[in-house]
Amino acid sequence: MKMRHGYLWILTGLIVFGCGKVKKNKAHAAPLPNIVFFFVDDMGWQDTSVPFHTELTPLNRRYHTPNMEQLAKEGMKFPQAYASAVCSPSRVSLMTGMNAARHRVTNWTLFKDDSRDTEHAKLIPPQWNVNGLTAEKGQNRAIYSRTLPQLLKKAGYKTIHVGKAHFGAKDTSGEDPLNLGFDVNIAGHAAGGPGSYLGKYNFSAQWRGGMPVWDVPGLDKYHGTDTYLTEALTIEANKAIDQAVREGKPFYLYMSHYAIHAPWEKDEHFYRKYRDAGLNEFDATYAAMIEGMDKSLGDIRANLKRLGVEDTTIIVFMSDNGSPKPAPRNLPLRGFKKTPYEGGSRVPLLVQWPGVTKAGSVNDAHVLIEDIFPTFLEMARLRDEMKKSKDGISFVPMLKGKKTNPDSRPLYWHCPNISPDNEPFSSIRKGPWKLIYHHVDGKMELFNLEQDIGETRSLFEAQKDKGHELATLLSDYLVSVNAQMPMDKATGKPVQYPGELLK
Repeated sequence: MKMRHGYLWILTGLIVFGCGKVKKNKAHAAPLPNIVFFFVDDMGWQDTSVPFHTELTPLNRRYHTPNMEQLAKEGMKFPQAYASAVCSPSRVSLMTGMNAARHRVTNWTLFKDDSRDTEHAKLIPPQWNVNGLTAEKGQNRAIYSRTLPQLLKKAGYKTIHVGKAHFGAKDTSGEDPLNLGFDVNIAGHAAGGPGSYLGKYNFSAQWRGGMPVWDVPGLDKYHGTDTYLTEALTIEANKAIDQAVREGKPFYLYMSHYAIHAPWEKDEHFYRKYRDAGLNEFDATYAAMIEGMDKSLGDIRANLKRLGVEDTTIIVFMSDNGSPKPAPRNLPLRGFKKTPYEGGSRVPLLVQWPGVTKAGSVNDAHVLIEDIFPTFLEMARLRDEMKKSKDGISFVPMLKGKKTNPDSRPLYWHCPNISPDNEPFSSIRKGPWKLIYHHVDGKMELFNLEQDIGETRSLFEAQKDKGHELATLLSDYLVSVNAQMPMDKATGKPVQYPGELLK
């Protein structure tokens, strides 16, 4: 009898211990969320029917993006989100968590060891990292860093790249996303735009005499067909999602569309309705490309629902910079891609995290492109890695509804490069205040964005104390990361940091 009681105690202990262990393991093994980063190229803040301003604008009424509207209704909208003013800097920042001033990929990349800067009468651009992001230590004029997909892959994610890469120059390790932590690469290479969006031209620039470096790779099955590039990428992305779900692995899909970057070519599915509405050929083409991109978002969400994983998948929608110069101005914003004004860097950002983000919510916190890196790491429960982010700050607390103080954190931009559309600059935003430092002549502009979102009236002379405060903050940050400055041809010395001009 005693022996029997002994067995019962042992059995009871095993059951209690076992149940406790199972419970603990279940809590620990809660499935990681899938993450879809829907990243659009050259899409301005107003290039959507979702109103990111305080009121509807003419462009909101022109464009049709019903799937973005649905995403905004179900998730959180960030009206004050920013990227760099040009593509490669944004892409390297989201991959590394570094600001462009630190990683030094401050302009767009293409050929190895080749700068994309143009001649200037007064300045010489610095020796920036023309080769972009690299997978190899010690590569000339390139930034080496652990990347977001490498870290997610280590955590068990299947990492999928679809579309535009533009991380590293041609003939460097960074041109291939597979070298940077992606398990799958569909159509990504060194170029920052497609040769063509048209399958009938094999997505190649050569039909109009362009260089083969622009030709989109890996989509041969669509060559000679009427398939538009945006649609082809969406089909392939959904196939990759299907495979990841079959494998039972959490996935990170970097859905990086070439749209709506040049060349601007008609998406015939949507073009006619915009022409019938009275738009000219370019504007109708541009609008059709936007709507085709939006349909891709809907198609991917529909596939997630079909697979039964929509409730365990986070969707983040963002653009890499503002709209290009030929596109309609994103009023009330001033400027366009490559410029230091809001039209160059303020971008749409939407986040839908099932069970976390409040439906239809709006968050006015200031978010910058390098914040994507630590945010996704925290979503993937890689908090130790998240804390190592050099410049980016996770906005997961904001997604969970925690209040933040947008005035407390300065945001920085740095573009010491020279292009036909803009001269070099550095800028800072803190709270409602924004200061722009022009490298050519040392001019500083100060704007209160709450009162003057269009940056029409510089207050630098009227608000000298605030201007000097921001110039000093900007200067201190640039010094701390040893930011490169252009060379003044007259003096043979680098352009001074803004704080030095105040002494």
